[in-house]
Amino acid sequence: MKILISNDDGYLAPGIVALANALTPIAEIVVVAPDSNRSGASNSLTLDRPLSVQRAENGFYYVNGTPSDCVHIALTSLLNFRPDLIVSGINQGQNMGDDTLYSGTVAAATEGFLFGIPAIAFSQLDKGWDELDSAARVARDIVEHRFSHLAQPYLLNVNIPNLPYAELKPALATRLGKRHQSEPVIRSQDPHGRDIYWIGPPGAARDAVEGTDFHATANGHVSITPLQVDLTNAGQMVALRKHLP
Repeated sequence: MKILISNDDGYLAPGIVALANALTPIAEIVVVAPDSNRSGASNSLTLDRPLSVQRAENGFYYVNGTPSDCVHIALTSLLNFRPDLIVSGINQGQNMGDDTLYSGTVAAATEGFLFGIPAIAFSQLDKGWDELDSAARVARDIVEHRFSHLAQPYLLNVNIPNLPYAELKPALATRLGKRHQSEPVIRSQDPHGRDIYWIGPPGAARDAVEGTDFHATANGHVSITPLQVDLTNAGQMVALRKHLP
């Protein structure tokens, strides 16, 4: 198996190192990741400047761009083979519910999916890298499962509680929950007295009932959510056709 690994925390992040170490014994891996933290980059591509690719001492490639840039460059120029799987993460912090729209971790996996390659995004529930070895072991288990019974290609979003491997409950198939709107921006001033703004933290979970990713992880389960890219609101289509101008 040949696997392309990326993330949004940057090529030096402990999560991507742990993921690469976990998958090396079972696959031929190549790591192409951002040169720095690009959390919240979503599916953005860099179109206003050229990008460069460099190689670190550990063999990882790093790009001065977004997670989507990394996967795009890898698949269209850098690699001399087509990967069997794209894997993104392990992210420091959860990507559940509405977070998936902003997540660079999910975006890296989505970019591979758009190229017709199965892809999986991995995130730990809490920040701080606690029980990272456990999360990496879970990631390897999931990759080895292969999901050949799913329609190909597939796009999976996996969230892992920060628990020892033996204490994790079985993985559950979940849907995305929903959050309340984000907290207000944090307003302050720079040293020159100009107003500056920090985006506030995400809101609390609003839809976290049984069956959602929020509920599963809160109860110690690994959450696996199948994602799709089609944003068409099929439920509105009939009404729209009836009331076109």
